[in-house]
Amino acid sequence: MPHHHAHPRIDGPFLQRPRPPAPVDIAPPRVYDDRLAAVLPAEARLLSLYADATWAEGPVWSPARDCLIFSDVIGRRTLAWNEDGSVTTVRDRSDFANGNAMDAEGRLVQAEHGRRAISRTDAAGTTVLVDAFEGQPLNSPNDLIVASDGAIWFTDPTYGISDPREGYPAEPALTHQSVYRWREGEPLARMIDLDQPNGLAFSRDERTLYVAESRADGLPRVVACGWDGVSLGTPRTLATVDAGIPDGLVVDSRGWLWISSEAGVVIVDDTGRRLGVIPTPHVVSNCTFDAEQRRLFVTGDSDLWLVELA
Repeated sequence: MPHHHAHPRIDGPFLQRPRPPAPVDIAPPRVYDDRLAAVLPAEARLLSLYADATWAEGPVWSPARDCLIFSDVIGRRTLAWNEDGSVTTVRDRSDFANGNAMDAEGRLVQAEHGRRAISRTDAAGTTVLVDAFEGQPLNSPNDLIVASDGAIWFTDPTYGISDPREGYPAEPALTHQSVYRWREGEPLARMIDLDQPNGLAFSRDERTLYVAESRADGLPRVVACGWDGVSLGTPRTLATVDAGIPDGLVVDSRGWLWISSEAGVVIVDDTGRRLGVIPTPHVVSNCTFDAEQRRLFVTGDSDLWLVELA
């Protein structure tokens, strides 16, 4: 019988040698609802896993590889945090990749600012899946999710073409910033226009799409849109955040949303009721869970953090 390591490490050069998580000097989580108290223990603390990114984003758990994959957008690499505490390289020169997702076959799907595209990486390499809408270049795909039917949903704000640290400066070719749906063999579908759509997630039953609308000229908010399998309903405001803008977000098995912000991770239920906040030393870009939802991984600025859940 071949010997399998319990926690295989992503192949690639070490950026960080194995090390245990380190406590972060920050106020403990604030819990406003007994339901959250059962999930987020009183002793839960923010732990540092890695602190050497340039702009950490797009965390996604890879069950097949038993690691957390995340982006260093400005550093132009895709990284992996492994269970032994090491950090290794998945893609070096990642075309300013931001959001990450895993498809049903365990392949890495990414939103790339540099090529203004959605790409997919497997053993054979990286392939561009879509980079234009009706013949015009996309703005700069930011975040993405893979639905149960295999469709890739992604947001397309202009951040990657307006900030030279995050991509290649360009004038938008499109007059709109939109959420799109892409399926193999089908034309790219423009689902809804929003003002700088950012993070996105589906409800557990995939009948509601949540999108962070990080519009600078109005009220930054998370909107909820009904999804009937054909079209999205009118967006309604579900939640706002305490500081900054809502960025990446994740939905847990209870249907609650864990939303990144300048104040930390804001937790709301599916009615938008505020359950609590996990403070962080600086702005949060995104967050996700491991396969069992026993740990919350949080990215922001130079950091990858961890919070142990009940």
